[in-house]
Amino acid sequence: MYELPEKFIENMKKQLPENEWEAFFACYEKPPFKGVRLNPLRGDVTAMKAVLPFLGAPVAWEENGYYTNAEKVGASPYHFAGVVYSQEPSAMCAAPLLEAQEGEKVLDLCSAPGGKGTQLACKMNGKGLIVLNEPIFARAKILSQNVERLGIKNAVVTSEYPQALAKKFSGYFDKIMVDAPCSGEGMFRKNADEALAEWSEENIALCATRQKEILDCAVEMLAVGGRLAYSTCTFAEAEDEGQVREFLEAHPEMRLLRQEKLYPHKVDGEGHFAALFEKVARVSEWDCRLKSAKQSVTSNGERAYRDFERAFFKEKFAFRLYENGGVLYELPEGVFDWKGLQVLRVGVRLGEVKNGRFEPCHALAMSVNADACKNVLDLSADDERVEKYLRGETLACDLPNGWCLTCIDGYPLGLGKVVGGTLKNHLPKGLRKLG
Repeated sequence: MYELPEKFIENMKKQLPENEWEAFFACYEKPPFKGVRLNPLRGDVTAMKAVLPFLGAPVAWEENGYYTNAEKVGASPYHFAGVVYSQEPSAMCAAPLLEAQEGEKVLDLCSAPGGKGTQLACKMNGKGLIVLNEPIFARAKILSQNVERLGIKNAVVTSEYPQALAKKFSGYFDKIMVDAPCSGEGMFRKNADEALAEWSEENIALCATRQKEILDCAVEMLAVGGRLAYSTCTFAEAEDEGQVREFLEAHPEMRLLRQEKLYPHKVDGEGHFAALFEKVARVSEWDCRLKSAKQSVTSNGERAYRDFERAFFKEKFAFRLYENGGVLYELPEGVFDWKGLQVLRVGVRLGEVKNGRFEPCHALAMSVNADACKNVLDLSADDERVEKYLRGETLACDLPNGWCLTCIDGYPLGLGKVVGGTLKNHLPKGLRKLG
């Protein structure tokens, strides 16, 4: 059993009925649960299940969630292809409460590394706008990489504190996810050394104060009739039920729709808390009126891209093109003017114009399906070239010269350029497997 803090044990005995104590504390003698979520943006999930060897039982509260006993899902080529996202099973419970829909404006305010935000994006099916925010820039970079890997086209990734966003987005979003930084009691099994070392009653109090500030900002950004989901991975009442009570007292414009707490002795997961609210009235004096981003494409930049498009794709796409410094982007529909914000990603970075020619980038490859491309090297899982490609090596292939989409079972891994029967590898060096 883990060496649990005495005060934590005392708190949980106050919180739980006595007849549940033994079952709860016995959980810490067992290994943690692990899960993966399938990415429906990659296509039919039934086809995915047929090729993934590491899926176990389904997760009850997430239609695309599965338990797994695999040790290194992140080393699987299907992970590189954005087919799966590793996520603790009980952490999958909060995002479905929002019921994100196509065409909505959605915000995940504390998003890194991206579990709940990408979960919401999958429900939106590329339609509408989702802003994924992480104040800590290093963590925001990881978030942005996950957005790219999963092929999410309608996302803007920002790195701002909630107060800065609240000034720009008053009354703007239809749905907001606040997966707040917390004392992490639900991580004691999954990440024992770090979670136990950081736990203290003082930290619980600090977290509760910070959560209140974040929620206050979230309310400001929520449209009337919009919904807000709040979640933590802790059992501390001050951060869960107590936070909800204080939030409702401070914000009469909000009403509680639902609240649930998952304990590890009652579900197959590490534990989670989630609450769902609706904004029934407007308190702010003004609603958000954001300018849309202006389309800015030079004729040379668009001409170079369209030349590439005709050679690479089977048909022309109605991309909303935007150019900045020779780099071309596909913008999400209705995206706001992001001037003044620290932005890591807006839509899809398609590539850049060099010496009059368009050179595609990895994000473009991860945002398309194999069926849309003319030149595709589709490898099976047992083909030794899969691992060679993921290590950045050149491959032998029998394809026409030019840019090529490299796939595993039809799911994109990245780009290559074929010259005389050899595919030059264009997988970014930072994404390649070592060894």
